[in-house]
Amino acid sequence: MVRREQNPESVRGTQIRISVVMPTYNGERYLRRQLDSILGQLAGQDELVVSDDGSVDGTLSLLQEYRDMDSRIRLLEGPRQGIKKNVEHLLRHARGSYIFLADQDDIWLEGKVESVLRAFGQQGAFVVIHDARVFLGDDEADIRMDSFFDFRNAGAGVGKNIIKNSYIGCCMAFRRELLSAVLPIPARIEMHDQWIGILGDYYAGKSYFLRKALLLYRRHGDNNSAMEHYGIARMVRNRVVFLCCFWGRILQNRQKKGSILVKFKKNDS
Repeated sequence: MVRREQNPESVRGTQIRISVVMPTYNGERYLRRQLDSILGQLAGQDELVVSDDGSVDGTLSLLQEYRDMDSRIRLLEGPRQGIKKNVEHLLRHARGSYIFLADQDDIWLEGKVESVLRAFGQQGAFVVIHDARVFLGDDEADIRMDSFFDFRNAGAGVGKNIIKNSYIGCCMAFRRELLSAVLPIPARIEMHDQWIGILGDYYAGKSYFLRKALLLYRRHGDNNSAMEHYGIARMVRNRVVFLCCFWGRILQNRQKKGSILVKFKKNDS
């Protein structure tokens, strides 16, 4: 059984450095490898927050096994309203100063946490995204793409990433101050990673793209669409919807008492 957590606002006094947030759903096949790659890089003051969205395979049992062995793991019951709402659920429960997004089926390479934290400190960015190598199925040595950045022509900028999104959640981390700008995540947009990255660009200046592969991105039957293009009609619709939600959020935040802008020091370098 998944434990129901108290409201995270009541435990904010705990000094958590990093929150890794991971949504899961029927991910038993690859999950153990990913958990090991993450936990080996976390310190005692970090946490791994997992929200399982109703898995019917062995995912939940595996997560409970790891949670019972490692007190840094917090296991939540997902809202069962799709991936975006599950990610939002996780973000609302994250307690760390830095929030790392993680998928259930990838592999973190050694030095990822250290490299990303160094980039935050040296670049003054609010969002850091690193490169990844892409492999197929079960064979980690079967590298099909050496640079996801090259594939997407990745880079920062609001307009650039509305036209062609560079942000891939499994390679992203951001400062918790950004939560007030990105939450709630609109139900109508395609995915959460573009939303977080572009709002970070808008409010805090350019995100930092770390040109170092720190993750093995696993391509398999359940996630192939992440690297394929939609038809023109759907692409246009997605951009129109995103723009409507984006400007709606900007106007909404401007109307709040105490502008959200005061939280951010622009990083336009």
